[in-house]
Amino acid sequence: MDPSIRKIWNSAKRSSFLKYGFPMLILIVGGSFGLKEFRTLRYDIIDKRRKVDPETEAEHNPRRKTEKVSIESEYQKLQGQNLDDWRNIRGPRPWENSKEFQEILRQHKEEDQRRAEKVWKKPAS
Repeated sequence: MDPSIRKIWNSAKRSSFLKYGFPMLILIVGGSFGLKEFRTLRYDIIDKRRKVDPETEAEHNPRRKTEKVSIESEYQKLQGQNLDDWRNIRGPRPWENSKEFQEILRQHKEEDQRRAEKVWKKPAS
């Protein structure tokens, strides 16, 4: 070998940048390109899953609603409800006994049912 090449080779062997820094840079830059490929593959697969014809989707997923929901239809549903007569019911706190709380809720529900029966019950003639 040429003495100048030998000198460069020996200095390159002793360089800590070429031992540790350069492989680290290659790992970081190469890793970012590798992750980019995996990311694009992931999103391509997700897009392919979403491209299902409606007939097949209705066949495999019968629960899915086919009708469109509009603001007007939701407004009509709300018009039929009584929004003035409601009760604010809180849930049990972590330190409270949930069985006692459930019993209180049952009592409230029974009271509401009794009130509803009195309102809707026709007087005997």
